[in-house]
Amino acid sequence: MSNKIFDFINLQNGEEEKSKVLENVFSNTSFRGSNLWILACAIIIASIGLNVNSTAVIIGAMLISPLMGPIVGAGFALGTYDFTLLKKSGKNLIVATVVSLLVSSIYFYVSPFKDVESELLARTSPNIYDVLIAFFGGLVGVIAITRVEKGNPIPGVAIATALMPPLCTAGYGIATMNFSFFIGAFYLYIINCFFICIATFFVVKYLKYPAASFKGKRFEKKIRLGITTIVVVMIIPSFYLAYNLFREKKFINTVEEFINSEFTLQGFTVIYKKLNYNTNPKTVDIAFLNNKINENEVEFYNRKLASKGLKNTVLNIKQDKDDIKSEILNEINKQTSVVSEKDILINDLRKELLKYKVSEPGIIKELNVLFPALKEVSLGKLERFSGTDSTTVEWLIYYQYTNSKDQVDKKKLESWLKQRLLVDKVLILQE
Repeated sequence: MSNKIFDFINLQNGEEEKSKVLENVFSNTSFRGSNLWILACAIIIASIGLNVNSTAVIIGAMLISPLMGPIVGAGFALGTYDFTLLKKSGKNLIVATVVSLLVSSIYFYVSPFKDVESELLARTSPNIYDVLIAFFGGLVGVIAITRVEKGNPIPGVAIATALMPPLCTAGYGIATMNFSFFIGAFYLYIINCFFICIATFFVVKYLKYPAASFKGKRFEKKIRLGITTIVVVMIIPSFYLAYNLFREKKFINTVEEFINSEFTLQGFTVIYKKLNYNTNPKTVDIAFLNNKINENEVEFYNRKLASKGLKNTVLNIKQDKDDIKSEILNEINKQTSVVSEKDILINDLRKELLKYKVSEPGIIKELNVLFPALKEVSLGKLERFSGTDSTTVEWLIYYQYTNSKDQVDKKKLESWLKQRLLVDKVLILQE
């Protein structure tokens, strides 16, 4: 039974000849001629996608990008102790990275549109999920590469691991001299490269790819020792990186839960919130719309925050209006978030429509009971103009008789509607 289960999950099933796989990996690491042109075009397409906030265009750029080649090549080189392949992969990855940064920087420098869209912002703050996506995406990619039937995972891996957008965002940071964008985006790119490479290394080791042949035992020993050192140097920072990102995500979630339970659910309106994880101590800045908090209450909330496991964290409640305005303006300037004219127009139209919304759905049924002679009733709000005077919104009632002989007491109907709707004026029209 155990043999059947092992055979069912065995990665050796459907595996391509190792020599052919290594040959393909070696050839795909090169960035010369057509590959370099494809990379440059893909970078421009991805940059345009980020610039116009088009997810479809960004996905298209990721599908045609050849960036995965040297990263997978480096993973195979580490797993097979192939110093030649490692040297070639590293060199080509550096070339690809520099070309990508150069092309994207030039594009964003000459582009007249430099607004920060959501697709750009999404690539500046890596978290633990990016690590997991890169690692498991790398696993899927290298498993697909080693199969006889390649199937369709490779395009999905290219999209999931997202190597192009961070590089383009880093180029945007260079072009606009926004180095926080550059650092955050390039950091995400390094995470993706590291964990794809590490995932490839594990699969290569599991599938027992043969080690490269060397000239002499002594030279072989030096190469293996050197590559083993590189693997350790890569793995240790990668795990530290993953752990640090996990702690940051946990910190953010804990603070969000604290703010929600202690303030939002208690009727406080939070108008400003800023979490500073990389300071010592960590700080949580928050401001409310109307509520005032005294010093004793601030100390109380800080103790409660510490009881949540955030002992090295200080809660700052900003209550000076000028300080709050300044902080909010600074935050807006940092994010350079722009509310489009379309959004403003939609919001204005929504407010305008609320003036005419009928929020009395049960009134028609009541009219039918109290005035059974009514055949058809239309109910709405009307804005009337009287010269240069200000406009007033009145209720308009339009009705028909069930029978021309039936009569409806118009004054009684008008009086009842005024009481029912709590208004001073009601305009009644009849057919």
